[in-house]
Amino acid sequence: MRRWFVVLALASVMCLGGVASAQDAYMGDWTGTAQVAGQADQPLAVYMIARGDGRYEARIFSEFNRRVPLLYNLTGNLGGETFALIDSLPWEPARILRPTDDGLVVAASLWNAQLAEGGVTGTIAGALKGTFTLRQTVRQSPTLGAEAPAGAVVLFDGDNLDAWAPVGRPNDPAPWRLLEGGVMEVQGGDIQTRQNFQNYRLHIEFRLPYMPTASGQGRANSGVYQQGRYEVQVLDSYGLDGADNECGGIYQIARPNVNMCLPPLAWQAYDIEFYGAQLGADGQKTANARMTVVHNGVVIHDNLELPRVTGGANDENEGTPGPIKLQDHGNPVQFRNIWIEPLP
Repeated sequence: MRRWFVVLALASVMCLGGVASAQDAYMGDWTGTAQVAGQADQPLAVYMIARGDGRYEARIFSEFNRRVPLLYNLTGNLGGETFALIDSLPWEPARILRPTDDGLVVAASLWNAQLAEGGVTGTIAGALKGTFTLRQTVRQSPTLGAEAPAGAVVLFDGDNLDAWAPVGRPNDPAPWRLLEGGVMEVQGGDIQTRQNFQNYRLHIEFRLPYMPTASGQGRANSGVYQQGRYEVQVLDSYGLDGADNECGGIYQIARPNVNMCLPPLAWQAYDIEFYGAQLGADGQKTANARMTVVHNGVVIHDNLELPRVTGGANDENEGTPGPIKLQDHGNPVQFRNIWIEPLP
């Protein structure tokens, strides 16, 4: 039986060329099926993550929108007619077959096809054998464009930034950029609402910049702070595990129930129901703040108790009204259609 081997020299894999543009042709969701080792067709939900210079990481699950086990993790190149992805190769002794003068021989599988009209049909060769078919698809938040209900406070409709001020300078104008299409873009420091709130429903839409060569907390970072104290993380965490410091996480307190982050350049929505902490007659906290977060139409935190403020909080005065704060972490994240409905 033939096996597929990959020779690794100096920790590099393959680079077949192709450069992704700012409007990436291949990044995003793909769906399809694979038939491996003669088994029945297996459904595939693929997060195609851009890594720059035509390189991609494909994290493959059985479905979107739920936490399910990772099936395959591939890296490689897309561009022109090339679709060539290979197993990500962790440095595990069990994967190393033998050394050679050119490097190490490692068992792997190659997913190979020709790109055509947004889809591929190809073969899997090597450690796994089979066939696969994939087509590009698009998920979209069902709450994009949601209108403010009667009694809501419109915080940003694209016309001006009058409802916002720089943090610590309440009398100054907000320095963020106003763009066409009713959009504001991060610039010049954190901003927060001039008005404070206690209990409310918040709707906010955001768009992550395309930063394929960045990683971790440096990849499209921002945040939406409730009462200026509790951060719902904004980050390009598309296709990742969904940790408490990734998109949708309550920073270093709770990970989202599922990672609902869409790819960069897609508009996304948070719909947040928040209830502030409660204080007794002595001013001591008697109940924690609570928050439900819906990210792109899916509940990712359900009436979650918040035992403390998160990093970057304005203060620790839990139980008192506070502003909505938007974070400047040095990346050009965009926001639009922000409104808040006070609750009793």
